[in-house]
Amino acid sequence: MLKGFSVLQIFFVNLLVVGVWHVSVFIACIKLPSSFFDCNKSRFRPRDWEKGGRWYRDKLKINTWKDKVPQHVGKDGFSKSHITDVSIEYLDEFIMETCRGEWNHTTDTFCILFILIASPLSWGLFYSFLVLLGNLPFAAIQRYNRFRLLTVRKKLLRDLSRAESQNRASAVTTT
Repeated sequence: MLKGFSVLQIFFVNLLVVGVWHVSVFIACIKLPSSFFDCNKSRFRPRDWEKGGRWYRDKLKINTWKDKVPQHVGKDGFSKSHITDVSIEYLDEFIMETCRGEWNHTTDTFCILFILIASPLSWGLFYSFLVLLGNLPFAAIQRYNRFRLLTVRKKLLRDLSRAESQNRASAVTTT
């Protein structure tokens, strides 16, 4: 489609397509209900090859670079730099937000299809590489953080259950 275009025109058309696609996905991401980003849905569930998040740490060395990339924190959003509350409700919402971020970044990569079809091969590959580079690391960070948050949530549930059992046991012995 863009084969007769000048280099500058190809550059700007691809830039426009990528920009419009990313903004559209971002708006959809904000407008979709939280239930759409349920971590129990198959697309967000852990995969065997991820080994509980260890694959990201061991193969991608995610711990060495994840805090050096920029992050978007919306109004009343969640910062990956620290957990501000340790309650089940807070962790559940934080986990849902990692699903939202993952969905946003993985869906952003689908504009590659248009780019590869419409652009000359060299430009299509170049822009596809940039789109992948600008999104896949962030999707990986979201999945990795979700593994960590799920571990914290599981431990918190275990601790709450243990405390509840001890409270019941002490109530029985005092009566």
